[in-house]
Amino acid sequence: MLFIVNTLSWILILVGSVFLVAGAVGLIRMPDLYTRLHAASVTDTGAMILLLSGLMLQAAFVFQNPLALIKLFLILFFTLFTAPTASHALAKTALLGKLMPKDSAGNDLLPSADHVRQLADSSRPDP
Repeated sequence: MLFIVNTLSWILILVGSVFLVAGAVGLIRMPDLYTRLHAASVTDTGAMILLLSGLMLQAAFVFQNPLALIKLFLILFFTLFTAPTASHALAKTALLGKLMPKDSAGNDLLPSADHVRQLADSSRPDP
């Protein structure tokens, strides 16, 4: 039983590490802030779930440390809320700063910087 849990936890940790590397490659290869932000946030959240799941298995079954398991669960719980919120705040700040999203050819996706500002400002209704 311990061998199976140990093997499963290491598989989760290794797959999570691959997700982290894929996110780092996405940060380098993507053309603009919005696609980089998406690549980083999605892969980092997925990697965190996998890594912490593997570590929780280790804490629960290999080390038999319930306090470490609770701490890892709390880290997972709070990070699942803060990471997407931070990504959303960065994207909205970029829109408010009139940073235009680009397509793969480098052309603007929105008609004007004023349209970007209006899209980012959620407090006023569309005309």
